[in-house]
Amino acid sequence: MAPAITLAADAPTLSAANTGFMLICSALVMLMTPGLAFFYGGMVRVKSTLNMLMMSFISLGIVTVLWVLYGFSMAFGTDSGSIVGWNSDWLGLSNIGLTELWDGYTIPVFVFLVFQLMFAIITPALISGALADRVKFSAWALFIALWVTIVYFPVAHWVWGAGGWAFELGVIDFAGGTAVHINAGAAALGVILVIGKRVGFKKDPMRPHSLPLVMLGAGLLWFGWFGFNAGSWLGNDDGVGALMFLNTQVATAAAILGWLAYEKIRHGAFTTLGAASGAVSGLVAITPSGGAISPLGAIAIGLIAGVVCAMAVGLKYKFGYDDSLDVVGVHLVGGVLGSLLIGFFATGKGQSDVAGLFYGGGLDQFWKQCAGVFGVLAYSLVVSAVLAFLLDKTIGMRVSEDAEVAGIDQAEHAETAYDFSGAGGGAARTTAAPAPVAGAESKKVDA
Repeated sequence: MAPAITLAADAPTLSAANTGFMLICSALVMLMTPGLAFFYGGMVRVKSTLNMLMMSFISLGIVTVLWVLYGFSMAFGTDSGSIVGWNSDWLGLSNIGLTELWDGYTIPVFVFLVFQLMFAIITPALISGALADRVKFSAWALFIALWVTIVYFPVAHWVWGAGGWAFELGVIDFAGGTAVHINAGAAALGVILVIGKRVGFKKDPMRPHSLPLVMLGAGLLWFGWFGFNAGSWLGNDDGVGALMFLNTQVATAAAILGWLAYEKIRHGAFTTLGAASGAVSGLVAITPSGGAISPLGAIAIGLIAGVVCAMAVGLKYKFGYDDSLDVVGVHLVGGVLGSLLIGFFATGKGQSDVAGLFYGGGLDQFWKQCAGVFGVLAYSLVVSAVLAFLLDKTIGMRVSEDAEVAGIDQAEHAETAYDFSGAGGGAARTTAAPAPVAGAESKKVDA
């Protein structure tokens, strides 16, 4: 996903096939943000449903505008100190030719930048799941604008921009294990450590209100993820994109099995919430690694991610941080696993000739992966916590306790997700306790 230097004699020409393929992939990645909204929206209580949908949708608006103004320039412009990019000709995207090709590839610059835009949109949206039920919408919108500017745009340059320190070090991140998932997961942890727990955390039942919505969201994420992953090779002339497509399916399937097996042993049931969460954990783990490993390696990484992430979601009860929808347990932990396991499972036959420990390559790549993982994790955690602290001390990050208890949808959006007041619907149903769900949330409360 980074520019390549080519000689004039080898200069590529525009490929209509690759251009069309990348536009389709961009649309698939865009679909992931509404999919994430449904996934998160079904996992919260009724009174927070619309707020969760809006926390994802607002990212589509804010990040798109900032990307056009300066985000693309910061992420992929000329390197400055291995930290950030900059190209004044790209401000506002007004000085880019319609047929100007992205460096070393057969697609226009506009196609590459719109594909990358969709990554920039979904990354802050991922953070929102950790903050369910308790954050002012205006504060969240301002946080997104500041966070993508100070955290996401520079980190994208580190990982994918020519001259970025992780890129130059040789850290492998095919489609966003560090720049997207570790980045978002660490940010989520930093923010929740600042803003604190929900009212009733570990005391009140906080079960998903609509598991069908969760499954719908997971299905849309899985579908869109093929564009997210396979599209990150920016074409498929050499088969690497096809390998990534296959490994995405394989690892996700294996992760579902791993999560459900752990859940059955630990909690005694195979739950739909577990299946959906397992799928996402596999998608996260294969994102950085799928272009460097074999399908057998994808099975191994998927199984490991499914089991370890299922174990990790319960850590919030042990350590007392309120990660509402398990962003830390799934995205941070899954991203770390997928990134580090490249150092063991890389075959040297995919996106590069780098081999991992199990294929005779020693631990050299593993240590490079560690540098990328923990560099991004530390930066995002600290800066995100500082941003949340400053916002909390100025405009305030949290809604009032009364608004949180009564329902953030009414307080922040003056709407409710479901209207039962019409013919055939009793108003009392809006306050009825949801039926017990043999899902992870109810099990975790008891853990």
